[in-house]
Amino acid sequence: MINIRFVLLPLLLFNFCAKTPKSKDIKEGMSIERLSRIDNMLNKAIDSKEIPGAVALVKRNGKTVYQKSFGIANPDNNRTISENDIFRIASMTKAITSLAVLILWEEGKFFLDDPISKYIPSFTEVGILDDFNPKDSTYTSIPPKNEITIRHLLTHTSGIGYGEIDGNPHIRSIYWKRGLRDIFAPGQTMEEITNAIAAQPLHHEPGKRYTYSLGLDVLGYFVELMSGVTFSEFLRTRIFDPLDMKDTYFTLPEEKYKRLVPVLTRDEDEWAIYNSSFYDVNYPLKSKNFFSGGAGLSSTVQDYAKFMNLFLNNGNSNGRQIIGKKTCELVYENQIPENEDISHGLAFGVLLEKKS
Repeated sequence: MINIRFVLLPLLLFNFCAKTPKSKDIKEGMSIERLSRIDNMLNKAIDSKEIPGAVALVKRNGKTVYQKSFGIANPDNNRTISENDIFRIASMTKAITSLAVLILWEEGKFFLDDPISKYIPSFTEVGILDDFNPKDSTYTSIPPKNEITIRHLLTHTSGIGYGEIDGNPHIRSIYWKRGLRDIFAPGQTMEEITNAIAAQPLHHEPGKRYTYSLGLDVLGYFVELMSGVTFSEFLRTRIFDPLDMKDTYFTLPEEKYKRLVPVLTRDEDEWAIYNSSFYDVNYPLKSKNFFSGGAGLSSTVQDYAKFMNLFLNNGNSNGRQIIGKKTCELVYENQIPENEDISHGLAFGVLLEKKS
């Protein structure tokens, strides 16, 4: 049985207060012995073939207290994983896209509860899936009572589906039939992909519940409309350069190709490089017109730590104030209806304290 394992980078960030014992076994107030337990956990996962390898990093008070690499990067040449290796960060792209939206929101370009159709007219005619014919993937839809808002897109409450990984087989079949199944869309533009997403039926009424979606891909195009530059350029000039994220790209420069860790799959007890007819694993190496706001970036553990550090420090990282303190606080507020089991803020999932 083939088991696909996308090799991502575990990112461990700690930022809490504690009295610092005076000991050579303590680093920035953290026990070196306890940090070493990460070694045991990851080596055990590698030995049991759960993962082929990993890069782990722990920061406290803005300083790196632990960083190590483990396991294999490429079974074809037995290259081991390095601390500065580049990974496809997949859906960890979504939080970066969300930050781009919040930067523009702070500048007064729009309101979070504006309907997206105000800026992208193709969303005026969206419908909710009503009846589906499995023989030919045809369907009927009904108009929603409410419009999709920018807040809905940020929080996965728009009702938009997710193509190949969608939990509803009917929605998945409709997306598949229309070619919406890969984050690399050769020859297609941000506008074309966004309009194609708008033409597909919704799972449910916008705002009703959480459904993991391509909403962040829509917002990538929205950032282009609001900023007047390509989504890739906006991220580079407004986020990556200010935060000194030198290894985060939609398309890698050729001199960095060798640092990209291949996508691996496990066949029985052996790791092998993964290839797919629907998922182009080489998309970081190819120039493109479509920059997936939901899953298109590649990065390193160090770069992503700089990005996450921003949210731990009231919108400031690398000495640069990217968003305001109040906006940063808003990011952590749950935006999902209370009857849902999941909690989600304006950039990522959040853990809430249980009510007694």
